[in-house]
Amino acid sequence: MPMRDSSYRSLRRLLAGLVKVFFRVGLIHLGLAQAQTTQPHIYTCTDARGRKLTSDRPIAECYDREQKLLNPSGTVKGKLPPPLSVSERTELELKEKAGLEERARVNEEKRRDRALLIRYPNKGVHDKERAEVVNQVGVVRQAAVNRVGELLRQRSEVTLEMEFYEKDPAKAPASLRRRAEESVQSIAIQNRFIADQDAELRRVNTRFDDELARLKQLWDLHSTTTPLAPSKAR
Repeated sequence: MPMRDSSYRSLRRLLAGLVKVFFRVGLIHLGLAQAQTTQPHIYTCTDARGRKLTSDRPIAECYDREQKLLNPSGTVKGKLPPPLSVSERTELELKEKAGLEERARVNEEKRRDRALLIRYPNKGVHDKERAEVVNQVGVVRQAAVNRVGELLRQRSEVTLEMEFYEKDPAKAPASLRRRAEESVQSIAIQNRFIADQDAELRRVNTRFDDELARLKQLWDLHSTTTPLAPSKAR
């Protein structure tokens, strides 16, 4: 029994010693970790008078120049640039604004392209809508042409009546002279309207031509990026 008690006490002393060793090692590691996380920053720079300055915070004497942030080993960890001047800040803001505008333009172009593909999945659909719009403009234009024909006939009648007063047009009835003036004005108005419809027709065709040029690119791109659906087994 005494021998067994002695061995038991020896084992307890050994375990207690090991616990103390592990505890001390743990404290050492904890201390190192805390030291690493609480290490101050090291700032260094050369001021306007050529002095090399070092501090644990940004250096006021080097406010207008670049400062280096060092590791404890002395290697460069990063850089603290000087504040921007008014012109530099303006230039930077203009560049950022231009970048935002360019990204917005690209996004808007992508949105328009998606809308075009949805509206015109193939050339047949696009050609059909062009024909419909061109026909609508043509119908309106033809109505104006017909109206001009009617006005010309009315003008011929007025001109024929005015021939009785050829030697002295002032003797013609006021109503007849008014009809002659209105006829000239109405024909001019209809001719201007016809010219506007011709311009509208050119605008429509230009629009569809531009769309078609872009759609051909989108259709080609879509056909190369969209995998073909697997054929069904018969």
